[in-house]
Amino acid sequence: MLKKFNKEEKSWIMFDWANSAFSTIMVASIFPIFFTQMAGGEDSPGSFWWAIGIITSRIIVGLLAPFVGAIIEYEGYKKRLFVIFLGIALIATVFTATVYDWRFLLAGYVVANMFYSLSGQIYDAFLPDVTTKDRMDEVSATGYGIGYIGGSTIPFVASIIMVVTIGGTLAVRLSIILTAVWWLVFSIPIIKNVHHKHQDPLPKGLIKQAILNVFDTAKKIYRNKAIFAFIVAYFFYIDGVGTIINIATSFGTDIGLDANGMLGALFVTQIVAFPMSILYGKIANKTNPLNLITVAVITYCFVVVVGFFMAFGIEEYWFGTNVALILFFILATLVGTAQGGIQALSRSIYGRLIPEEESGDYFGFFEIFGRFAAIMGPGIYAIIINVTGRVSFSISGIIILFFVGLFILMKNRKHIVFN
Repeated sequence: MLKKFNKEEKSWIMFDWANSAFSTIMVASIFPIFFTQMAGGEDSPGSFWWAIGIITSRIIVGLLAPFVGAIIEYEGYKKRLFVIFLGIALIATVFTATVYDWRFLLAGYVVANMFYSLSGQIYDAFLPDVTTKDRMDEVSATGYGIGYIGGSTIPFVASIIMVVTIGGTLAVRLSIILTAVWWLVFSIPIIKNVHHKHQDPLPKGLIKQAILNVFDTAKKIYRNKAIFAFIVAYFFYIDGVGTIINIATSFGTDIGLDANGMLGALFVTQIVAFPMSILYGKIANKTNPLNLITVAVITYCFVVVVGFFMAFGIEEYWFGTNVALILFFILATLVGTAQGGIQALSRSIYGRLIPEEESGDYFGFFEIFGRFAAIMGPGIYAIIINVTGRVSFSISGIIILFFVGLFILMKNRKHIVFN
């Protein structure tokens, strides 16, 4: 699969293999189930505190992202900050395996998730350094595909085996350690082989110049109708995607689904997402990638509708958790068809719209739109569940984000053109 890519492209792609372990174990499956079971009480369920943790990390990342993006444009800083942020994320991840109070678990997760996001921002900004614009869709989609089939699936299967055979908190802690080790080992290729090519000389007043660059880039994005329209649409629909990723297992735990059953469903997501991510990348080379983004957003709208019916059915005693678990498997399959594709193509479309020599600055704003976006969904979820006490109502509110994102995308479609 990787034979047609050069050394730098392969090394860049392999970081998706590396950090997908964190997104699967720590963000979407085992850790949130573990945390939700330990945290909160009758008045504030574990999923509420999980949403608060997500919101906290997203706000901080959103505030830092544009300044990080400005700084990494300068000579020597892109690789240096990438390694530093990766190191902090790894240390914080290991920390969560050593503590027992749920508050410390949440604090460790917030720090780990922050620096996972910031290292990911710099990783995305390396895309124009490793490939050309005509290859970005396929390189980006292959990264997500490789991440699902390897970086997500292998540690995930190993973790499930530990949960089933060892059980208890020890299995969870071992899976967290496995995540950190996997992430570290497979990050070596990008650290060794990928370099910053489009860099500016180091100025005298670095911080002052970085701040000026942030405002300058913001003006450029606002004045470029294609970039501005796309990134605003992205702001809304990627919020919906991120919310579903972050609250899926916590949501399932709150409505009483079996933890092992949910892990099995999430395994299905990884298996389906691998070929679908690759397929999205190949089709994007033959058609307008915005068509595929539209298909993915519509798929997610259907996912929210099924999720509402699943939770509402349990709340109204229409059916039990066994039926709900079947519906959860259906949701997991649907998510798998769209998740990797919508993330990969969003990244590559943006990379094709922006100037290569300013990728760091522009991806800083890509990150801030993505991370601040991820505040709205969990915020809607947390507010609705706190006010109504109905999990079904909280999940249904997410569909608004997909509707708004799709509307903006369709309204401005004619302006979003790229090479």
